[in-house]
Parts: sequence; C-alpha cells; structure tokens
Amino acid sequence: MVDLGVRASINMETTCGVLLGELEHIWTEIGESDSDKDRMLLELETECMQVYRKKVDEASNARARLQQSLMAQEAELAALVASLGEQALHLQNENRAGSLKDQLAFVTPLLEDLRAEKEERVKQFIDVESQIEKIKADIKGYNHQKESMTSPSSIDEYDLSIRKLNEYQAQLRNLQKEKSDRLHKVLEYVNEVHSLCGVLGVDFRKTVDDVHPSLHDRSLGQSTNISDSTLDGLAQAILNLKTVKKVRSLKLRETVEKLLELWNLMDSSDEEKRHFVRVTDILGSSEDVTQSGVLSLETIEKTEVEVQRLTKLKASRMRELVLKKRSELEEICREAHIEPDMSTAPEKTCALIDSGLVDPSGLLANIEAQIVKAKEESLTRKDIMDRISKWQAACEEEIWLEEYNQDENRYSAGRGSHLNLKRAEKARVTVTKIPAIIDNLISRTFAWEDERKMSFLYDGVRLVSILEEYNLTRQQKEEEKRRFRDQKKLQNLLLTEKELMYGSKPSPKRTTCFIRKANGYYANGNGKGFMTPSPRRVSTGGTTPELLTPRSHSGHQNGYFREMRRLSTAPLNFVAISKEDAASSFASISGSEPGSPGRY
Repeated sequence: MVDLGVRASINMETTCGVLLGELEHIWTEIGESDSDKDRMLLELETECMQVYRKKVDEASNARARLQQSLMAQEAELAALVASLGEQALHLQNENRAGSLKDQLAFVTPLLEDLRAEKEERVKQFIDVESQIEKIKADIKGYNHQKESMTSPSSIDEYDLSIRKLNEYQAQLRNLQKEKSDRLHKVLEYVNEVHSLCGVLGVDFRKTVDDVHPSLHDRSLGQSTNISDSTLDGLAQAILNLKTVKKVRSLKLRETVEKLLELWNLMDSSDEEKRHFVRVTDILGSSEDVTQSGVLSLETIEKTEVEVQRLTKLKASRMRELVLKKRSELEEICREAHIEPDMSTAPEKTCALIDSGLVDPSGLLANIEAQIVKAKEESLTRKDIMDRISKWQAACEEEIWLEEYNQDENRYSAGRGSHLNLKRAEKARVTVTKIPAIIDNLISRTFAWEDERKMSFLYDGVRLVSILEEYNLTRQQKEEEKRRFRDQKKLQNLLLTEKELMYGSKPSPKRTTCFIRKANGYYANGNGKGFMTPSPRRVSTGGTTPELLTPRSHSGHQNGYFREMRRLSTAPLNFVAISKEDAASSFASISGSEPGSPGRY
C-alpha cells in the first residue's frame, strides 16, 4: 500500500510538470526567448522556494512552540510531582516516541489533575496552619484577628507532600491537647478561686478580672484566656486566697475557743449559741473549711464582738462565777467525801474579789484546777467508795434488823408482815457478811495508802481509824449481848427460886407493862406499848413496794458512825445485890435491854 504522503507528492509532481509544460507551450506561442524563459523559470523556482521556506519556517516555529510547551508542562508536571510527593509517571517515557501533539495530549490532563490536587493540598495546609497559629496565639495570649490568618503566600509550595501535611496535623493535635489541658487547668483554678472567695466572702468577679477579664466577662466575644500569664495569675491568686484563709481560720479558731470558754462560764442559752453554730462547727471538724462566708470579715468581726460582749459581762459576773465553781468543787468533794481546799473557801474568795487584791480570772482558774484534781482523786477512790457504800448499806440493814427483832408482834398476821419476814431473812445474810466486808475494805485501804504514800481520809478522818473504831464498837456490842444473856440466865434462876419460895409464878403480863423508855416504844398499841413497824410503800411506777425502815436515819453515809459513838459500855453487877433486889431490878431492866438478832 503506497503511503499517502508519497501519493500526494507524485500527484503534486505530475500537476507541476503538466502546468510547467503548459507554461512552456504558452511561452512558445508567445515567442518568448530562451533567456526569458530561463529567467522566468528561475523566478518561478525562487518564488516556489520562498513559499516552501515560509512554510518550513512556520512549521519549524510551530514545532518549537509545541516542544517548548511540552517542556514547560513536563517541567511543571515534574515540579508538581516533586511538591506533592507523588510517584513518577510510568507512561511518560513510553509516549516520548509519539508526536509532540500526542505528548501534549498525554501531559495536559495529568497536569490539570495535579494542579487541582495542589490547590486542594494548599487549602489543607492553610487550614491546618491557621488552626496552629490560632492556638499558638491563644497560648501566648494574643488577640488574633481574621487578617492575621495564614495566607497562601506563606505556604511552602515546594513541599506540599502528605508527609509534611501529617507533620502539620500532628503539631496541630499536640497544640489542641495543650490547649485542652490549659483550658481544663484554667477552669480548675477558676473553680478553686470561686470556692475560696465564697468561704472568705471576697468578690469573685473582681478577683478574676484582676487576672484577665475573659475569665468572667465574655460579652466582647473573647474566648477564655489560657496563656501562661493567666495561669500564673490564677495560681498566685489562689496562693494569696489560701494564705488569707489560713490566717482567718487561725484567728477565728482562737476567737471561737474563747467564745466556747465564755459560754461554759456564763452558762449561755441555746438561743445565744444558735447564731454562732456555723463558726463553732469548725472546731469539731478536722476537714478543710468549705462553708460559704464562714471566714468572711463580717463573720469574724461578729464573733469578736460577741467575745468582747461576753468578756465585759464576765467581769461583772465573776463573783457569781467563782462562787458557782466553788459550789461545784464542794459538791464533787461531798460526793467523794473529800475535804475541799480551804484556800478558795467562799468567804475568802469573796473577800479577795471585793478587795481587788487578786485577779478573778486567776482565782477562777485556780478553782477549776482544784475541780480537775478533785475529779481525778475521786476516780482513784471510786473502788473503795463503792465498798464503803456497800458496808453502810449492810449497817443500815443491821440496825433495821435489831429494831425488827425487838418487835414482839413481828410474827403476827398483819399487813405487810410477810414482806418484813423476807427482808429480815435477807438482812441476816447481809449482817453475817459485814466482818468480811470490813476486812476487805481495810486491806484495800492499806493498799491504796501504800501506793500513794498518803492516808485515805473520809470526811477528814482516816478511814482505817473509822473502820477500826467500828470493829471495836461491834466487839463491845457483842460483849454486851453476851452479858445480857448471862443476866437473863441469872434472872431465870432468881425467878425459879422466888417461885419455890412463894409457890406461884408471876404472870408474864406484868412484864409487858413496863415502859421501854430507852427506845421510846410502849407495850400496847394505843401509844403506851411497842407496835410492829409497818412498812411504808413508795410508788415508783412498779408493782413491788419498797420497804422503809421504821426509824429515820439522817445522813445515810455517816449515820452509823454517829450511832457508834453513843453506845454505853457500863456493865451491870448482880453479884453484890440480894435476890429480891436483883429480881426487882432485873424486871425493870428486862424491858430496856436490846434484843439479840441471833435469837430470832
């Protein structure tokens, strides 16, 4: 198959040859000379040459422009590939053998795609860098505006690779995290400042405005400032507030301690204390003070004013307070049977206060120290005092039992007699334990005295002496009972002899008519004889009545000690008197001697 270019060339040559032949025929007919023909053929060749040259030049220029355009696009393509970090195009070398237009047709769409990708990549870089600059401005505390945003001219167009974009995005994430941390820290600081301002009663808005207005007022559209200066300002504000809080807390605690002391001294009412419940709670709490306004200047001043008022009132009532504390001391000593310190006796303290020689506060402190000492001593005496109470209760039962045994009608079926019988049985058991109680009490008292190198005093008298005196008195009573039994036997013997002499036995009714003046009781029930002591009932809300002794013993703790000192130890002598006198004397004695509890 003949090429189209060759065929066109053959047609052209044929056409030119025909035309040249026709031209020569015309020139012959015209009669042109050979020189003119040669000249005109030369001109014709020259004109043809110029036309070809012009076309060749135009074609050459067009080729040069295509080559230049292709080279520029390939250079731009290479620059874009290098800038975007794309991989080399594999088809580029394969199309080098094609025409320039084919090569341009291949490169142009690739170039357009890369240009679009570059624009998109530049936008990404601008967006990331603008965010980075904005966060940096926030961290540094600059007021960034729209005109300060990143512009395309600031972007490095020679490196728009994904790697570079990832680096920018990583930097952005780090800055975003730092911003979040700073914002969280600022909010923590602001909350702490708010809490401290609430406790101290300080203006929160003014405090944070001094650090930065954006922390409270956002009316200008300004975001919360998170710069280093703001964080440092908040930290310093918190430190200052904590210092003020510590100082005020110590001051308020001291004031509240004085207030509580004055309340205790003045016996203040609950209504007076109610207004200061919030401030008094801080003494009993080990946790940090968080109540709103509790450490405000107003609260502290109010508490100090109350302390000053009570202090003035205390000065005017100091005499009453001293006497009240002295009464408290005497009550403690009375319950513990301790002799109070006479250096602070009411007469002396009143005289000292009136004379102005001593400070009433010091005197009051002295009495309080004595109260503390008396309480401590009372605790050390508690075990012995409990045993003394047990012994005194046994002594009371012994006295009741003696009176009960003297009642000749105790076994009658009267009202409450069965209760008296039960009490008598228990009293006899209790009385048998008295010697053991005394021995145990003496041994414990000696141990107490040996341990503390001092005597155990009971209402100013050594307890061991009281117990020994009681043992001696008890022995004398037992001896007296033995003598009474011997005298009773002698009486029975004299009565028997008198019966043998006169032949009759005296009526037992005559012995009941004698007046028992020793105890104040009489024989009959009409006020002239002894009556069975009837128990009295004391209603305490229960069903079991409490039996009371027929005698009223004043001073439950010391009544028995007074009774012991009144006992008579003078014996009777029946040896030197005659039988008749002895009989008549014994008849009068038999009604006044105490009965033995062991006989019933």
